[in-house]
Amino acid sequence: MSHRNQQHKAGDLHFLKRLNRSAILEMVRRTPGLTRADIAAQAQLTKATVGAGVQSLLNQGWLREGELQKSSGGRPGRALHLNEEQHVLLGAEVGVHGLRLVACTLAGQVLASHHEHLVPTTPEVTAELLGKLLHALMHEAPVKNRHCLGLGIALPGPISPGQPVLRLAPNLGWRDIRFLDLLRPHLPRLDGTWLMDNEAKSAAFGELYFRTGTIPESLMYVSAGTGIGSGMVEGSHLPLVARGIQGLAGEIGHTVLQPGGLYCHCGNRGCAETLVSGWSIRAALGIAEEEDLIETLLPRMHEPEVQVTLRRAGEALGILLLNLHHSQNPSEIVLGGSLTRLGAPLLDPALHYFQENQTRLLGTPQQVPLRVVEDATFIAARGAAAQVLASIIHGPSDLF
Repeated sequence: MSHRNQQHKAGDLHFLKRLNRSAILEMVRRTPGLTRADIAAQAQLTKATVGAGVQSLLNQGWLREGELQKSSGGRPGRALHLNEEQHVLLGAEVGVHGLRLVACTLAGQVLASHHEHLVPTTPEVTAELLGKLLHALMHEAPVKNRHCLGLGIALPGPISPGQPVLRLAPNLGWRDIRFLDLLRPHLPRLDGTWLMDNEAKSAAFGELYFRTGTIPESLMYVSAGTGIGSGMVEGSHLPLVARGIQGLAGEIGHTVLQPGGLYCHCGNRGCAETLVSGWSIRAALGIAEEEDLIETLLPRMHEPEVQVTLRRAGEALGILLLNLHHSQNPSEIVLGGSLTRLGAPLLDPALHYFQENQTRLLGTPQQVPLRVVEDATFIAARGAAAQVLASIIHGPSDLF
């Protein structure tokens, strides 16, 4: 056998071992408590292959053994779980009015978090501040002795497919920004996987990927904050994020609901964001950028002007939800974002419109479940951390 063929076969063997470890880790991640025999049966791998893969993952701190458990393979075996003690995943969301940071375990448990309010500013100033905040987060007690696997950044606009460029954040006025490049000089010692994505797509990914047990076939996350966006993910093994050829998939805030209507920050007229968004509510009620929108509005809920503004915004949100149901038809819709904290005056008209109209087309009583997240502060940041983990498990990384 030639030296070249020996190298090729050795490379193939290494690749197959890594593929098996990836499959084992993903199975345990989705269904905690599996035994080696369960994995062998479900993955159609030999017990020896599973045994070697599990032992490697135990040695490297990815898995831990738990209680003895009856398995599908006959004799009781040790239940396997993710090791929640060794690694940490970092995620951050750059919002229009704030920065939100999390440090997570492999299962998505938040170890530490931070929310920093700020007035919109430049990408450079934002990157410098985020670098300082992440550095401080990494030195908090629950985080500092763990091995950091990487950092995911969620941003408020479409990301160019195939390259880490924020094409446009209309509510910040940022265009064609390589945000990771701006951030790296402020975190020179942070190794591992770095990635960035649109905030609604990150949120959708995390909501599906960190699920265990029964996982929906698809999930749509609707982010109602300063702007309005959505993200759609499908599949349980490695959820696929709908992106579109230019990264515009899910930019529902810039679908037109009112032709010839008010001008939007994107330059078009009558976009959904002119009817329902944090910035349009600010404009309608004269609330300055420096003021926290939710904290300013909550004491004013009795005012007729506020009630009318929120009812109209809620009705527009209901129309958007129905349009998403008919155009994407996900298994589950999750509604989050800062505006959900406004509660019934905004949400009741939105949910009423959606629930009253979603079954008309098929004439079936079956409803697509819609879940409202009352506090969505860290959902996008946590989702970006989930994307780091997925890229390691399913990508070319040699970390395990």
